[in-house]
Amino acid sequence: MTNFDKDSFSLKGKVALITGGAEGLGRNYSIALSMYGADIFIVSRTQNGWDEIRQIITDNGQQAGFLKMDITEVGAAEKIVQSVIDQFGHLDILVNNTGMQIRNDVLAFEDADWQKVINLNLNALYYLSHEAAKVMTKQKSGKIINIGSMQSYRAGKFIFPYTASKHAVLGLTKAYADALAPYNIQVNGLAPGYIKTNMTKALQDDPVRGPEIKEHIPSGEWGVPEELMGPMVFLASQASDYVTGVMLPVDGGYLLR
Repeated sequence: MTNFDKDSFSLKGKVALITGGAEGLGRNYSIALSMYGADIFIVSRTQNGWDEIRQIITDNGQQAGFLKMDITEVGAAEKIVQSVIDQFGHLDILVNNTGMQIRNDVLAFEDADWQKVINLNLNALYYLSHEAAKVMTKQKSGKIINIGSMQSYRAGKFIFPYTASKHAVLGLTKAYADALAPYNIQVNGLAPGYIKTNMTKALQDDPVRGPEIKEHIPSGEWGVPEELMGPMVFLASQASDYVTGVMLPVDGGYLLR
């Protein structure tokens, strides 16, 4: 980018592929990017939330596309990216959002659970990025945004595969950023802190951990999903063209302590 103006954050004419973009935090990413002019393509394992998010995207003046698929299936990445190209003709932004977490004690952790989390959180992200890169390198432009976690930096003694996968996402973000920079493709990540969602409700309500976490956050409050929307738009837009290989914590300062 040579000039900065109000259009630097515009996503007009861009197409964003968001995994799990109809529910949870992914829904907020879909809303944010469509607000700034991107057409949205969502892939998810179920059709939960599709009707609602389609309406919101349409109300924002943008087009929505959907594909029901398990992104861990062999060959899924190629089918997903081809579906985006078939509908929109190009792919400019990939948000690797889908993830899962399984908790267990160290000695009780099962192999099947390890494989399940690694396949979704890490392998699917790698293959989708790889497939998107084939399109973006030809265009000589693109943005890949990976969703990390506080566990990209910290230990999680009950969530081994999750911690391993999120550390690996940080590494992959850097590796892809380095490899794709000559093609004008920026690869960055967002690392949400402790955000108030349905998934974290049990933790928020925990009489011990809830207050502990709150006390650990310098701002003194858990985050809300809307606080991730601005950083997402920034990383998807021209405004961040000279930012690559970064995992941006959106955590109220949690990692400072």
